[in-house]
Amino acid sequence: MSDQTSRRTFLQTSAATAALTLAPLARRARAADSPAEAVTIGVIGVNGRGSALADGFCSVGGARVAYVCDVDVRVIDGTANAVASRQGTAPNRVTDLRRIFDDKSVDAVVIATPDHWHGPATIMACAAGKHVYVEKPACHNPREGELMIAAARKNKRVVQVGTQRRSMPGIIEAIERAKSGELGRVLLSRGWYTAVRKPIGHGKPAPVPTGLDYTLWQGPAPEREFRDNLLHYNWHWFWHWGTGELGNNGIHSLDLCRWGLGVDYPRGVVAGGGKYFFDDDQETPDTHTVTYDFGDKSIIWEGRNWSRRGFENSTYGFAFYGDKGSLVCDGNSYTIYDAGDKELARETKGFTGHDPHLKDFLACVRSGDRPHADIEDGHKSTLLCHLGNIAYRTEHTLKLDPTNGHPKDDASATALWSREYRPGWEPQV
Repeated sequence: MSDQTSRRTFLQTSAATAALTLAPLARRARAADSPAEAVTIGVIGVNGRGSALADGFCSVGGARVAYVCDVDVRVIDGTANAVASRQGTAPNRVTDLRRIFDDKSVDAVVIATPDHWHGPATIMACAAGKHVYVEKPACHNPREGELMIAAARKNKRVVQVGTQRRSMPGIIEAIERAKSGELGRVLLSRGWYTAVRKPIGHGKPAPVPTGLDYTLWQGPAPEREFRDNLLHYNWHWFWHWGTGELGNNGIHSLDLCRWGLGVDYPRGVVAGGGKYFFDDDQETPDTHTVTYDFGDKSIIWEGRNWSRRGFENSTYGFAFYGDKGSLVCDGNSYTIYDAGDKELARETKGFTGHDPHLKDFLACVRSGDRPHADIEDGHKSTLLCHLGNIAYRTEHTLKLDPTNGHPKDDASATALWSREYRPGWEPQV
């Protein structure tokens, strides 16, 4: 079967499914083409991903970045100046995100803070009447994800999670082909991420750098002393603030594995691995494998931070294995194989950039539709990361309620479902 024939067959068989979504997509298209209705945005956290998102929202059209916010004044000017150059007007520069929430002219916020701020900031923003684009992972713990859904629904706000592959045309097509029956009965999906990271060393207490509001950086997390190997990236590898590589990059492939299999909550999770390679302060594993049991199908995820050799000849990707064939995506293309491992089709278009995801968010803010990575889906996929971490930390197989993912009769796992908060910062809906 040729590439064109296979793709043509898929497009024909998916026409009925596409027809069901024409109405909301048409509304989004009309909304996306209404630049006069510019969405006023505040970007919170600009030392990395937030800076890229600020630039993205300036460039896609239909948005105006009115605020740039970071607890470290040393990084605000660079992003603010870039925004001013891009859009022609300078944004306000603030260090406290509550200043943005108090401004009624702001329609939406981008939350690109460390993980421990994602949930509380989203909940606060929804209560203040703001729509939210929150970076992955959606939250620091499962309970926050549940509260984020409640906050979005109660306040009728659009909350889009920054799993941008949900909006890439090539990824959407790959997922639809995996679900179309072309692969037969799909029993297994695999996700992976491999990289070579540097050790973070053994830190020591140190003075807080000038210009950094470390108390506000900690925000809802109980206070801990400042150490010289924590900021601005190494917090990922401490449970107090981060979610390890599973939450950092594993979320991207796990989200697509879950989407393609059409599953919500697992009934069991088992994790293996450990901190085998690094001799430093990292608490999270540098070698991590997790298996999720959904009853009649499963997902396997593997991550390594010290070896780039991955699966299916790529360092990042996801795959679906059925009894009639397989689909493998390396993030830049997807390939379909028959049951005998013969290549049938390959597609390389539509796999780059976050612009489609940003446009989808803006269109949904205007139309009221649910975005591609709505917080409910974002929570379900992020929950897989949390459950993988909980299984690792408790060192036993998790038995779960398949209707909501909650642990069954498991005190140690339930204790990690939420967290302790600094007094006055407890998230509430």
